[in-house]
Amino acid sequence: MIIGAPRSGSGKTSVTIGLLRALARRGLKVRGAKSGPDYIDPGFHTAATGLTGVNLDSWAMSPALLNALAAQAADDAEYVILESAMGLFDGIPAQQGRSGSAADLARLYGLPVLLVLDVSGQSTTAAAVTKGFATYDPDVRMAGVVLNRLGSERHRRLSGDAIEAIGLPV
Repeated sequence: MIIGAPRSGSGKTSVTIGLLRALARRGLKVRGAKSGPDYIDPGFHTAATGLTGVNLDSWAMSPALLNALAAQAADDAEYVILESAMGLFDGIPAQQGRSGSAADLARLYGLPVLLVLDVSGQSTTAAAVTKGFATYDPDVRMAGVVLNRLGSERHRRLSGDAIEAIGLPV
């Protein structure tokens, strides 16, 4: 699974580390990974799980190296949770699959995306943002949404109900 968001600062790292730690505490062998060249977050992933975090970079790594590292990461883990760098579709201008974006990895490995949305200052507009993510690239599948920076139960209900109305779980 990939933890993605529209931008940096949305809460991806907090959600990823929390999920990794919760699964590890349940006795599951789970490994964290990070898209792109960020080498700090894999250290946090390692601390949360006890398994070494890895980087997967579709721009800087050859396809052979990328596939070897992905296979190695999955080899001794029941689950691999990959945290997106920046926004899910952000990378450098390059041929599709080689931009360095987490979306490249979602396409390549068929990984579902859990979208983390900072919904501060919005409510039902979050559904429009989510729909944009869900339809932007038909080869990148959204599995659900985590609402971050909610102000109240009413805020959660307005945002969450609107997103669920377009067919994605919150």
